[in-house]
Amino acid sequence: MNNLRKTIEKLFSKYLIVTNTISCGSLLAIGDVITQKVEQMDTGERKKHNWHRTGRMLSMGFVLGPFCHVWYGALDRFILGGGGKVAVKKILADQIVAAPFFCSAFFMGMSLLEGKTPQEGVQEVKDKFLMVYMVDWCVWPPCQFINFYFLPTQFRVLYVSSITLCWNTFLSWMKHRKIVH
Repeated sequence: MNNLRKTIEKLFSKYLIVTNTISCGSLLAIGDVITQKVEQMDTGERKKHNWHRTGRMLSMGFVLGPFCHVWYGALDRFILGGGGKVAVKKILADQIVAAPFFCSAFFMGMSLLEGKTPQEGVQEVKDKFLMVYMVDWCVWPPCQFINFYFLPTQFRVLYVSSITLCWNTFLSWMKHRKIVH
């Protein structure tokens, strides 16, 4: 038990960026697995799981994970203190700066990983950004209040990644649904 405790302490201190990156990538992949299962149930088709698609989601999480890690550290360095007012300032910064960046980077990065052109990636961002960003405003401020008000910095990416399991399922669904022009 003592070794487990020491390992966990190292993962959330010395190796925090690795922990955050792996959790971000893994939870994006799990979100896609859930989405594919839901899609199969919805259509009634018994098609094979698309592991390449899940791999792209995993890869995108590995790319975005370090940015999340740096973002939460920066918020704590630049918006000092605790309490409700500080939490609200961090939520506003998160929604105004980070959310548009991560949403756009996700759709653009996934498009590029699928072998699409940069122009096709930009079009996908244009097609899907507003809907995702509007839903983001409904989901994340209450979750982030808990994050910024109650949790120490080293647990923020893990907490967000855990909440993100539901969010990632939604993102995978949005990413892989067809938009008719």
